[in-house]
Parts: sequence; C-alpha cells; structure tokens
Amino acid sequence: MNKKEVIAKRAAEELSPNSIINLGIGVPTLVANYLDKDKYYLHTENGLLGVTSVEEEDIDPLLVNAGKLPVGEAVGASYFHSADSFAMIRGGHVDVAILGALQVDSKGLVANWAIPGKDIIGVGGAMDLLVGAKKIIITTNHVSKEGSPKFVEECTYPITSNRRADVIITDMAVFKWKEGGYELTDLMGDTTLKDVEKNTTASYHISDQLLQKESK
Repeated sequence: MNKKEVIAKRAAEELSPNSIINLGIGVPTLVANYLDKDKYYLHTENGLLGVTSVEEEDIDPLLVNAGKLPVGEAVGASYFHSADSFAMIRGGHVDVAILGALQVDSKGLVANWAIPGKDIIGVGGAMDLLVGAKKIIITTNHVSKEGSPKFVEECTYPITSNRRADVIITDMAVFKWKEGGYELTDLMGDTTLKDVEKNTTASYHISDQLLQKESK
C-alpha cells in the first residue's frame, strides 16, 4: 500500500457511520475506497450526494466529482444545482470535510489554494468547506516534494480560512487539536518520534498513551 492509500485508510477510521462527508481533491478522494457505501454519504460540491468509490468497476464515466474525476453513484443518490450544494455546505449540513493541504500551522490554519509565483488550481470549494463543515480532517504528505515540512509553526502560503483543522493525518503521524494545541496521537508505519520531530516545525505535544507505547 502506497503512502497516499495509507493516509486515506487512516482518515476513514476517523469517520462515523451515517455522516455526510465531502472529499477534497487528491488523497481525500481515495478515502471512498475504505468506506461502506451503505453507511456513509459522500457529497461533492458540483451537486451530488451519494458518490461512491473511484475504483474502476464502480465509476460512471459520465459522472464526475468536483475534481473532474469520474465517480459512481450510490442507490438513492440525489442531484442538485451547485448553488444548492454550496448552500448545504454554508448551512452547516456537511458533517466532515477531508481536504488536502500545502501547509498547516500550529494554530490549525490551512493553506491549500495558492503558492506565490506558481499556477495551481485555486481555492475551489475549500474556503466554504473550511468554514461550513462541522469537522475538518487534513490529509497530506508530511513533507513537500522538496523535503520541507508541511506542518509548520506559521503558514508562509496564503491561508484558506481562519477555521482551524481538527485532525491532521500525514504519512508519518496523526495530530488532533486538544486544549489549545495539537497532540501527536499516532505514528504511521515504522515512523519514530524522532522522525516526526525532525520533519516538523510546528509546536505540538505527544499524547501520554503514545509515550507509554513507545517507551516499551
């Protein structure tokens, strides 16, 4: 299983049955492959509630998600105007948004729409989802392609919203916001505490359970 799949599988473990979930572009899209389509309701901002996995045997080439990738439709899926879809987001009717990120900082602010001087897709629905969704999960590689940390003390890229991310899941670790800061709760694969420290510039503390586990 590659890094992206590992992150997606771990993100799926954070979800509760019967939730309405919006999956962002990239790694978040893969989360659908680890969910029982009869117990979770996947939403896309271009106007579909009832998205299924992106596995080839399930997709309908005539249907796409907000990232323009072909998807499938669950039994009982519903279609609606994009304006209604955004009203659903802004009205607080999406339980969880799983988004990618360029950077996340120690205050929980997310930058995921622009790198100064580079041409990338843009903000899309991320700004609305960060404000409107009840819970925010960030899924991302722990470092950039150049090897620089993506979990940083303060974002240097333009932030997407003043809303804080609740959970950060990378290929190295899982962080959860608790009592005014991020707590490192899980290590991924054979990652060590030293690996996380070396590749993170953000402030965080380590959960007592993880410390006890790693001390054995």
